Amino acid sequence: MLTAVLLSGGLAGCGAVNTAVADAVEEIQEAGPSTQAGATHGPSAAGEAAAALEQLATIPVKGRAPKTGYSREEFGAAWADVDHNGCDTRNDILARDLEGETFKPGTHNCIVLTGKLADKYTGTTISFVRGADTSSEVQIDHIIPLSLAWQTGAQQIGEEQRRQFANDPLNLMAADGTANMSKGDKDAASWLPGNKAFRCEYVARQTAVKAKYQLWVTQPERDAIAGILAACR
Repeated sequence: MLTAVLLSGGLAGCGAVNTAVADAVEEIQEAGPSTQAGATHGPSAAGEAAAALEQLATIPVKGRAPKTGYSREEFGAAWADVDHNGCDTRNDILARDLEGETFKPGTHNCIVLTGKLADKYTGTTISFVRGADTSSEVQIDHIIPLSLAWQTGAQQIGEEQRRQFANDPLNLMAADGTANMSKGDKDAASWLPGNKAFRCEYVARQTAVKAKYQLWVTQPERDAIAGILAACR
């Protein structure tokens, strides 16, 4: 079903491609964690890669803009409740990505206390326990880092769009803290998940996010993404 959505979007034109790929990746995330972190196989993976490659061709290629003026505050307050469900974005993503999660009593299932993460970056399982010394073991990663976004077009999209970008579930994923820190603000030409089974989905999501927010890619970034997606086919 997912591949059919992607391919039908590809036949309908650039705008439809952007929408179809973004919707498809969101569908993957809403389905929750898999037993094999990030594993994608067979004809479905090939179709998704083909659609992502088609979408990549619609994204402008430019050099990185200066980082001048960047700060976290340019993307609004951290983990704002942009969907107005009463829970902050960090806890929304933990609740989405963890298995067997428990919540702090009296918070209307908003504050996640514990859970298991099938980490897509490393392919390992991590036990999450909320606490000053343990919460950082599972972090919420921006698939397209905020600094990278700033240098590839986010300076131009407006304050509210940047706030949406920073809290968009399409661009967010619970991840191993050490892997997330090693990634920093690197693009696909400089950093890829150690778990090779997740790389196809990872760059497809990066492509979908860049297209959704009208960001651009650098030439090395584009080449890296295209190479991975071609191999996925």
